[in-house]
Amino acid sequence: MVSYSLLKNTFLFSFILIAACGNSISGQKTKTESPKEEKQVNGENTTAKDLPIAHIKTGAENYTAYLPLLKGKKVGIVTNQTGILHFTLQKSGTNIGESDMSIVDFLVDQKVNLKTIFAPEHGFRGTADAGEHVKDGKDKQTGLPIVSLYGNNKKPKPEQLQGIDIMLFDLQDVGARFYTYISSLHYVMEACAENNIQVIVLDRPNPNGSIIDGPVLEKENTSFVGMHPIPVLHGMTIGEYAKMINGEKWLKDGIQCRLIVIPCLNYNRDMEYHLPVKPSPNLPNDQAINLYPSLCFFEGTNVSVGRGTNKQFQVYGSPYLPKKGFSFTPAPNEGAKDPLYNSKTCYGEDLSNIKHVNQLELKWLIDAYKKTEDKSKFFIPFFTKLAGTKKLQEQIEAGKSETEIRESWTKGLSDFKQTRKKYLIYTE
Repeated sequence: MVSYSLLKNTFLFSFILIAACGNSISGQKTKTESPKEEKQVNGENTTAKDLPIAHIKTGAENYTAYLPLLKGKKVGIVTNQTGILHFTLQKSGTNIGESDMSIVDFLVDQKVNLKTIFAPEHGFRGTADAGEHVKDGKDKQTGLPIVSLYGNNKKPKPEQLQGIDIMLFDLQDVGARFYTYISSLHYVMEACAENNIQVIVLDRPNPNGSIIDGPVLEKENTSFVGMHPIPVLHGMTIGEYAKMINGEKWLKDGIQCRLIVIPCLNYNRDMEYHLPVKPSPNLPNDQAINLYPSLCFFEGTNVSVGRGTNKQFQVYGSPYLPKKGFSFTPAPNEGAKDPLYNSKTCYGEDLSNIKHVNQLELKWLIDAYKKTEDKSKFFIPFFTKLAGTKKLQEQIEAGKSETEIRESWTKGLSDFKQTRKKYLIYTE
């Protein structure tokens, strides 16, 4: 066990990391030996499928596996508000509450020599709009410099990596190809490989579990919202995905980085996983995260996905759909300073209370296209980047059914699943 004393207001608490989910709860013993290589670290996999959700322990909370690796090293970290560890608060030996602690604060408390924080899209605190330029800065709490990995600086520059021995990566992914945290992972791994810096990924569960679905990206449509030949839903944790990037030699010139993945414990991908914090401003809850892969296609059309409302990625609509039934009016809010159709009434559908989906759903996209007044203005060029192929738009415009479109994905999905098997850490 690791313990700390932190003074908050006028109370002195002892914070004991029991792994939200610690092995001490499940009756198992935690391995204390530090991993020597990737194979050994990844060997700490999962337990029985019927373990309660509360027993899942994230890579960040599997601290005995990575703290020894950081001893005497100069460390950089790629993280944001999702990089947290869960604690039980104790006073005089009695549990008095629960709390979360930033991975950055945890490492500072453990006397790790942190040099720089690297922040992805949305910034270190995770409040910036999608696509918004995030400036470099300094963390007020720790005084550490923050380097933005978005905009014109998606890949860390050699001078920004100078003096760093190890790069930690701790971001919560949502399992979708166009969610840009895996693109940031690619560029970080590439930069570290070029500068001989080891990368340690602190793994976290995929809230969309083992869903593998959608068209596979074609190389000519590569962009920051789709960098690799994978389907929209890849069914991997970010640690497994890092292994795939490395193993498939997707980095520039086929270079590979020195990679270690610190696994989650007591986890398999059949388990439900509820994120403790929003992974980004417009994914406020489990429903939004589950619908995001399906509704994000609307970002390449003239249809709003509810940015500027309190039901982001749980509704869709536009002024050009039939003016009846459900409606909403976008207005500026956190994560959407100037939302699509600001102050205009949008008509569409409310999906906030439907059952969770277990595949990539096309029915809403197809239905909206059919009902839109001027179909020539429905799609915008960004749609092809999101889809990873021109075929999907062509199929919808040609009136293909969802079944026919899904059948065209069969071979690509089958080939991907075979490749994916090589990099899995957790049981199916």
